[in-house]
Amino acid sequence: MNFVEELRWRGMLHDIMPGTEEKLNEGVIAGYIGFDPTADSLHVGHLTQIMTLIHFQAAGHKPYALVGGATGMVGDPSGKSEERNLLSSDILTHNQECIKRQLEKFLDFDCGANSAEMVNNYDWFKQFSFLDFIRDVGKHLTVNYMMAKDSVRRRLEGDTGMSFTEFSYQLVQGYDFYYLWKHKGCFLQMGGSDQWGNIVTGTELIRRKDGGTAFALTTQLIKKADGTKFGKTESGAVWLDPARTSPYKFYQFWLNTSDADAKTWIRIFTLKTKEEIEALEVEHDQAPHLRVLQKALAKDITIRVHSEAEYETAVKSSEFLFGNGSVEFLNGMAENDLLEIFDGVEHFQVAKAEVGNGINVVDLLGERTRVFPSKSEAKKMIQGGGVSINKAKVGAIEDTINADYLINDKFIVAQKGKKNYYLIIAE
Repeated sequence: MNFVEELRWRGMLHDIMPGTEEKLNEGVIAGYIGFDPTADSLHVGHLTQIMTLIHFQAAGHKPYALVGGATGMVGDPSGKSEERNLLSSDILTHNQECIKRQLEKFLDFDCGANSAEMVNNYDWFKQFSFLDFIRDVGKHLTVNYMMAKDSVRRRLEGDTGMSFTEFSYQLVQGYDFYYLWKHKGCFLQMGGSDQWGNIVTGTELIRRKDGGTAFALTTQLIKKADGTKFGKTESGAVWLDPARTSPYKFYQFWLNTSDADAKTWIRIFTLKTKEEIEALEVEHDQAPHLRVLQKALAKDITIRVHSEAEYETAVKSSEFLFGNGSVEFLNGMAENDLLEIFDGVEHFQVAKAEVGNGINVVDLLGERTRVFPSKSEAKKMIQGGGVSINKAKVGAIEDTINADYLINDKFIVAQKGKKNYYLIIAE
């Protein structure tokens, strides 16, 4: 497998420094990508870089994942319109450990010569004094060189300006590359296209400080076909940590992808071959309403980020809400997971004792919970066959809802028509 060609056909490659491909053809080459620990989880915006490292390792090369314990204390100005809040060392340490555990799910850390390794730039910066840094690093790059970078120029032309802390970021990241080149034999740094300036600063520092040669490669920044930001939903970022974004919501994010985006993203975010993807595209084009591409994309990435069991639960949850799925799979589900499925669904509360004694279905839906604005409307729709409790049609207005209907001894799912769900919580 040729690493650069793999990125090309997948539509991932953006910029590549001359000589990079030739260097990669020499044998096992070490390369790295940095991840700043600004949160205790990576999100789908990081997946392009994770996939880059996966392909890099699959091509026989040695990937380094740098968790920026030091750079996380500074803040990268690339693509930012204002300076971000700086985090405490305790929070950064916690975030680093969480990110390490996530990256270990994607990369092989025990496969011989090209085993992945994780490094933390705080390890080489913690004993580096300011005076040593400006003497040993800062003197090699001119202010003119640093100010010519797009990330710096845009901020200086804006209203907020730029602090010295952020201005120095490219020197810090440049030294990361120098350190890994000198001590780990890293000849290549990779990243998103917004990182080109910072990466090239590293290659320049290596050249000026030690007369060495290093290389740079960047990938496309992912955008939606409609121009909106990738990885964002109405509720915020889509995280890899299930505590932040449930596997169900994660699955839904990919499943709800547009046809145009699905054709792009299935190349970038899955490990399917060119032949497999082209076959799926043909199948999808023959029956777009079946959403073959979206389902294949959502399945592949949900299983790899979470697990096959979580994927199966997400599919059953979708079938339950949008198809003819059974309520049975909800029994035994953790309460938080169940509530995630019904996020955005209107909730009502009733007394558990009252359910235990039995409540007439019309009273429950048209008076106790206000699923219907009135009992008369509840009666009318029940008689028309348009009301379900726990996915089963309500047969008559005289029916009684009791404790036997409780899912996990607490929940009742009411349905008005095909798409209107309500969650009744008995406490």
